[in-house]
Amino acid sequence: METTKNDESGRVLVLGAGYGGLMAALRAADHAPVTLVDPSSEFTERVRQHELAAGRTSIGHPLAPLLARKGVRHVPARATALDTRRRTVTTNSGEELRYDRLVYALGSRTRGADVDSTGGDDGRVFTSETAAHLHERLQDGRGRLTVVGGGATGIETASEIAELTDWEVELVTAGQVGPSLSDKGRAHVRQVLRALGVTLREGPAVTPADLDADAVVWNASLQPTTEPATAAGILLGADGRITVDEHLRSVSHPEVFAAGDAAGAWTPDAGALRMACATALPVGTRAGRNAAADLTGGEVRPLRFRYQAQVLSLGRHDGLVQKVRRDDSPTDLVVTGRLAALAKEQVVRSTVRALRIAAR
Repeated sequence: METTKNDESGRVLVLGAGYGGLMAALRAADHAPVTLVDPSSEFTERVRQHELAAGRTSIGHPLAPLLARKGVRHVPARATALDTRRRTVTTNSGEELRYDRLVYALGSRTRGADVDSTGGDDGRVFTSETAAHLHERLQDGRGRLTVVGGGATGIETASEIAELTDWEVELVTAGQVGPSLSDKGRAHVRQVLRALGVTLREGPAVTPADLDADAVVWNASLQPTTEPATAAGILLGADGRITVDEHLRSVSHPEVFAAGDAAGAWTPDAGALRMACATALPVGTRAGRNAAADLTGGEVRPLRFRYQAQVLSLGRHDGLVQKVRRDDSPTDLVVTGRLAALAKEQVVRSTVRALRIAAR
């Protein structure tokens, strides 16, 4: 007999309510009872954290309205232990949750800096995750801010803060700024940074201790949050993400699916997918649907994905749309200026729209 949504014999447990986890929960809930474990009562638009640092009032959306119509149960706690033999997850509140299928979507965090909400050991180092505290620091008075990391997050953070605050901003990166961009796209980024008064320093890697700045934003790279998976014996790849097959199923534990930045997702067209909201949403959709289908006797389908473009905001009035090939390699086609800034904003808004549509 096919399992119905209200049949508690088929339970899907989703860990994490980021882009991938929330989408997985909403899609799985079409066909199975779902419990979502996340300590926050809000979904956070992670791609807007640089805007929060520069003064945006909120980047959160309440989870309850998104989950209500699908009947998803929210457990406001943090998953601390995973027992794949007993198929249970233990939370920091001591609650033990059972599952028949698990979607692991605990995301990622900034790599390379030991930072808490107070600004690190010396009170001056922040990351995207501590954007709200960085904003408080920026209100203390004018000073010098160094952003470390020349990828998309670092570029957007330096541009936003330089345009919207009176701080002196420097962007420091190992190697070239915008390493995933074409020469044409990189040239536009450099031009806009200069126009905004951002000092760009490209060269060797640095540590926070190397930097003479009043505040440091560490945006070097991302690290998948897979400690519970490691402790449970789930196989990880060389990049530290859960090794999955084309259906997003763990190759070592077939009852576990993975989504978001913690998943080593791949497709024949795109190859290994990078950590990004642009990949988390489609991966979450497929992981949630497959987890439910695996319970109900439905068809478990492979992930289909190919890249189309990279989009960057360069402050509020400029941006970059970089056309890419299906494997994410850049082409010479770029769109810049106000049109690109508007395109970036629409892309960011579309992520929340996609979640709201799934919630219906």
